Amino acid sequence: MSKKRKIISLAVWLGLVFASLIGVLLTNGLESHESIREIMRDAVLHESNKISLFGIMEVNPAVISAFTVTGILLLFALIVRIFVIPKFKLIPGKFQLLLEQLVQFFDGLAKSNSPHRNGFLGAYIFAAGVYIFVGTIFELFGLQAMTTHGFPMALPAPLSDINAAIALGCMSYIIILSGGIAGNGLKGVGQTLKDFSLPISMSFRLFGALLSGLLVTELVYYYTSLSFVLPVVVAVLFTLLHALIQTYVLTMLTSLFYGEVSEVHEPKPKKKKAAAKAN
Repeated sequence: MSKKRKIISLAVWLGLVFASLIGVLLTNGLESHESIREIMRDAVLHESNKISLFGIMEVNPAVISAFTVTGILLLFALIVRIFVIPKFKLIPGKFQLLLEQLVQFFDGLAKSNSPHRNGFLGAYIFAAGVYIFVGTIFELFGLQAMTTHGFPMALPAPLSDINAAIALGCMSYIIILSGGIAGNGLKGVGQTLKDFSLPISMSFRLFGALLSGLLVTELVYYYTSLSFVLPVVVAVLFTLLHALIQTYVLTMLTSLFYGEVSEVHEPKPKKKKAAAKAN
């Protein structure tokens, strides 16, 4: 890097720091109309800030986020299937290579953990993984919605709501149960039901990881002295980190348990009775 570019970069960073300090000084006397306790409680339970669903009922903001993310993914999948996949080439382009690598990753994850039965498993963990990743980074876009009290708010990640996390955890458990039934019948049901705490652990692991990033970001925003520049860095780092980790963890656990319960166990041969003692 040339000396001139270094001077320009240094000037830009100093300008950002100076602007942040000015912002802190000008807003030093401002306080939020809600206490930090109320903000944290509403981030978990969504009791205060609700959104009207087409005028039918009041729902948590995460419900609107879930519908939005689902619609985006379905529309994207439809466009790719109609306009992109028919034009695939033997020598792939960048977008085709990205799709192939994505599919290959989840397919390889399914085959490595369940080599005997993995067709449907690969499709499920692909869909679940993409939904978790896209749903998590969705909050970075800051799409605004109006609450029933007339206040604007940014839509959160769908899985930051405990109900969404429990639904995804239970769905993954049902997929695991179906693998056990397909592989071993009633024995597979028994093997799956032994891990009755699995949907609870999967749900709360997913919910807790995503909620922790949201609470840390809310905490940073609440205090005026920290609410400039730093929340952007914190939000991006926490969101991307949780998106990658939770996508991998849930798909890995699902494929691992699916492989265990769907594996066909051959009956052990009965031991032959010992020969009669000689007279």
